[in-house]
Amino acid sequence: MSSKSETTNYLPKLPLAPLRPITLVRMSDAKTRLAISALAIVTFIHALGANAVRNIVGWPGFITITVVLTALNIWAFIAVKPPQFRWYRIPKSLWLFLALCVASIAWSAYPFESLLGASAQIVTTAVALCMAFVLTWPELIRSLGTAIRYILGLSLLFEIFVSVFIGDRVLPLWIERPEGKVSPLLWWSRDLIFEGGPIQGLLGSSVMLGFVALLGLIVFGIQLAGRSIRLTPGIFWLLVSLLVLALTRPATVIIALVVVIIALGFALWARTVRAESRVPLYLTAGLMVALVVPIAFLIRGPALSILGKSSDLTGRIDIWDAVVRVAEQRPAFGWGWVSYWPTWVEPYTNLYTRNGLPVPHAHNAWLDVWLQLGVVGLITFALLVSLTLWRSWFRAIDRPQRYPGEVLPYAASTLLPLLVVTALIVQSLSESRILSESGWLLLTILAIKTKTDYEVPSTSGDEPIPAWRDVPLR
Repeated sequence: MSSKSETTNYLPKLPLAPLRPITLVRMSDAKTRLAISALAIVTFIHALGANAVRNIVGWPGFITITVVLTALNIWAFIAVKPPQFRWYRIPKSLWLFLALCVASIAWSAYPFESLLGASAQIVTTAVALCMAFVLTWPELIRSLGTAIRYILGLSLLFEIFVSVFIGDRVLPLWIERPEGKVSPLLWWSRDLIFEGGPIQGLLGSSVMLGFVALLGLIVFGIQLAGRSIRLTPGIFWLLVSLLVLALTRPATVIIALVVVIIALGFALWARTVRAESRVPLYLTAGLMVALVVPIAFLIRGPALSILGKSSDLTGRIDIWDAVVRVAEQRPAFGWGWVSYWPTWVEPYTNLYTRNGLPVPHAHNAWLDVWLQLGVVGLITFALLVSLTLWRSWFRAIDRPQRYPGEVLPYAASTLLPLLVVTALIVQSLSESRILSESGWLLLTILAIKTKTDYEVPSTSGDEPIPAWRDVPLR
């Protein structure tokens, strides 16, 4: 008869897995994270779809919603009390730009309007600051992706509804149809979806809707690569983004998409080589810029005609000439910050008119900053953007590690800041959206988060985002 010790020898010897600490999740904390995630989604929808909100409820309703969302984001910040928050860690270039916006009230040609513009800038920055410190990187990506889904999906349904049930062009709800000819810039929908577009969606702008589709390509592509979204819905929303981009066809967004793809290619190349071996990469990038920029300038006419645009970018060159003439009158500190142009005061009243309506911005963020804050503001804004791009680049290409010498796999999610900032910069050459609403919100969130949040992705690649009901205690 075998002894007990002999019997146990027949059992297979399996390696014992290390014990993992158990994370307790209190229901109240899980509900708080759920509320914060939902708030982030609504905030992104409000910012990305600002035009849609105004088209539905008008300016009074838009301002009311903005105030409520600002208060709720501040509440979320106070409730979470993010331990990594320090005032001195916020980018100094951001503080300088905001300080200049406020200070410009003193020399502004329109002090009241500058007060409104500076206040709007501070409110948007406050919301961005709260979101940057309260949301983790996975929560940020998930919230942004969900907001983009709502905007793209509802925009397509809106255009289909207009074509099927109304069968005519539609004005925003708060605008009464004027007598006589209506400026094409006023139409909310032009009833073109079954004609192949260009559609404008809920945003009432093919350029804005197209840019949201570009953000969708970036976010959904990163989620698919990081396996933080299921394959079928991920591919579906990627195809929806491509469809919206095809139906809007904004030339500036298509150019931005090409530049984003190039930036992605260089980032993936940089990940394959050691830091000390990246000189050929940077030389190639410099050579490409040196060759592509002059070539693009020479062939801009035929290239733009392929995209359905005139060689003057639909009148933008004339707008830029008019802006330069006015900016040269106050070159050092500008006329005073306003962001959107108050077209009821000089010099904006008759600065430039298109299709019977005054233009509300310079269609170039850099010219807008020069016009409103002068060369000093332009230098400050350039510092903010370039340093954010710099930090985003190294977050994308540097291998994550918790201690020196540790080797961790790259994560797809670390590409998000680089690709979004690249898209914003390219768009800033033909639009001024980076200075307000969704553009300023995204730029500020990424400027703060790339400087203050060094969260290391999971060692298995991208950390799958848990369901909100299972969110662990932070």
